[in-house]
Amino acid sequence: MTATVTPAPPRPTAASAASDAASDAAPGALRALARHRGGLIGAVAAVALVLGTVLLGGGGWPASLAVDVSGPLERTSDWIIDNRDGHPLFLHFLGHVSNVVVVSVRAVYLLLLALGWAGVTAAAGLLAWRVAGVRLALTSVTAFAVCGLLGMWVPTMQTLALMVVAVAASVLLGGVLGLAAGLSDRMNRVLRPVLDTMQVLPAFAYLLPVVLVFGIGVPAAVLATVVYAAPPMARLTALGLRGADAGVMEASESLGATGRQRLLTARLPLARKELLLGVNQSIMMALGMAVIASVIGAGGLGDRVYQALASVDVGAALAAGVPIVLLAIVLDRVTAAAGERIGTAPARRSRLGWALALAATVVVAVVGRLSDRLTWPDPWTADIARPVNTAVDWMTAHLYSGVPLVGGTADWAGRFTTWVLNPLRDGLQWLPWWAVLLGVGALALLIGTWRTAVTAVLAMAAIGVLGVWDPALDTLSQVLAAVAVTLLLGCALGIAAARSTRLGRALRPVLDVFQTMPQFVYLIPVVALFGVGRAPAVAAAVVYALPAVVRITAQGVRGVDPAAMESSRSMGATGRQQLFQVQLPLARPALLLAVNQGVVLVLAVVVIGGLVGGGALGYDAVFGLAQGDLATGLVAGAAIVCLGLTLDRVTQPTQRREPAGKGA
Repeated sequence: MTATVTPAPPRPTAASAASDAASDAAPGALRALARHRGGLIGAVAAVALVLGTVLLGGGGWPASLAVDVSGPLERTSDWIIDNRDGHPLFLHFLGHVSNVVVVSVRAVYLLLLALGWAGVTAAAGLLAWRVAGVRLALTSVTAFAVCGLLGMWVPTMQTLALMVVAVAASVLLGGVLGLAAGLSDRMNRVLRPVLDTMQVLPAFAYLLPVVLVFGIGVPAAVLATVVYAAPPMARLTALGLRGADAGVMEASESLGATGRQRLLTARLPLARKELLLGVNQSIMMALGMAVIASVIGAGGLGDRVYQALASVDVGAALAAGVPIVLLAIVLDRVTAAAGERIGTAPARRSRLGWALALAATVVVAVVGRLSDRLTWPDPWTADIARPVNTAVDWMTAHLYSGVPLVGGTADWAGRFTTWVLNPLRDGLQWLPWWAVLLGVGALALLIGTWRTAVTAVLAMAAIGVLGVWDPALDTLSQVLAAVAVTLLLGCALGIAAARSTRLGRALRPVLDVFQTMPQFVYLIPVVALFGVGRAPAVAAAVVYALPAVVRITAQGVRGVDPAAMESSRSMGATGRQQLFQVQLPLARPALLLAVNQGVVLVLAVVVIGGLVGGGALGYDAVFGLAQGDLATGLVAGAAIVCLGLTLDRVTQPTQRREPAGKGA
């Protein structure tokens, strides 16, 4: 046995010791810089604020830096209108796309009418029974029956026909994009920022480009819905394909399967839950967009709501809004149940059950046609508009301002406008333009990276260049006020739900219903309670964004490491100390996500609030669409996109790579 002699390490020289000390000090300096990053950004911003005051002065966005794009937009609009019937692009491509959409929607609508109310109701009930059980089948039948009882059967079928075509196209488009992103890293990197941006944009922003190309009508509504509803399908498809079990994929490859065989026999079956979740999300987003698209001639239930809100007829709006909510609940529950039960039913029983359901639907439809009862009978309808308007009149007389001590809803709306919205708007518009850009950049740099800061500043500056600086700040003031109220209520409810199992169970069905309702529907109750104006728009935005904030906050607080909670309890921490010193700090990523989602959702409804007197960019967008003034509408839509991009970047934290210590 021979001994191994280990050579002695060389004695460090002065130069090597200095080098080691410098390498040890560098990560420490970087960590210290990271700890004081906020103070450094604040100091630089303060110096820039002083220099800006001296060199640039105050005032709003200077006219010399604005570009009047109304002329080019009007010329572009005129060219499109003039060449819509003769240019090869329209004759050989866009015209065919428009015709295919019109024919498809018309065919589905005629099929629904041919089935009759009994056939459609039976089909909905049997479909729900096959995928979700008896309880949801009864819910579906009841929902469609209520649509008929409210006298909204034909508008419901119009909306359903548009939905079927739009969802099929968005699922196909999103599936193809998700397939490409799931199988190619390069395509995933290319599509990720595009999909991120598309999911941030408010729904109204999608209406403007398609109106410019396809005009007012069903094709524009369907294509806007497809573009709006495709991103969640694409993201979830890519997520499911990229998250396939590596062991299964390796086993499939070892058996000699080709790439196509691995995709069809391994990746897609493993990702089917994500695929069905993508279908569910596309359906819900398509329904919300199909309702909003009534502004550009989609017809159906959304058009009834839009016309009723325009004339402040709350009863008629509610009569059309209830079927929208019921349709959303049924579609959400059926697709969610299909995702949960997938792969659990035996194949033979499943095929037999589907055959029986199809046969029963055909029998019911034939019986209805033979008895000449295809349309919902008029004697079976109930007029709720009159009693609802009577109740609204009573509320106007007694609740608007007649409640002792606390005042009425109109008083609250007026005070909120006078004490919060007006000062906030006037304060933002009083700030120098460069100070707003400086604040946006500093906040984005504090939360994210220099790339997010540059993106946010450029997006905000683009608003000024478009010449809508003051209306954008008005919209921003409404968003900030709504976000403050949403976070205050949402975080409080989320924390309470996380710490109380009973409250969490009680809130769950309420949040489920609120998260399935399309954006448009939230305007109906706030108009009934508060009338029209900026305060009702803010109230609708708060109600719409609140469920997401409550859910994310509750999930983050509830998901704190139990070991950390047990350790704090063993050290004698009280419940309040555990909340503020353990749970909230550890739930910080979830809370930041709640802020981001709250901002994005609030902006979406504040813009739609232009329909009920919200003013600012929302009003310009609605006016441009309704009056055919595409220059005003497109400029407002582009500003909404820029504002949404700015708010998303400012509130979306970016994880930074921490400097690693020596030997890490």
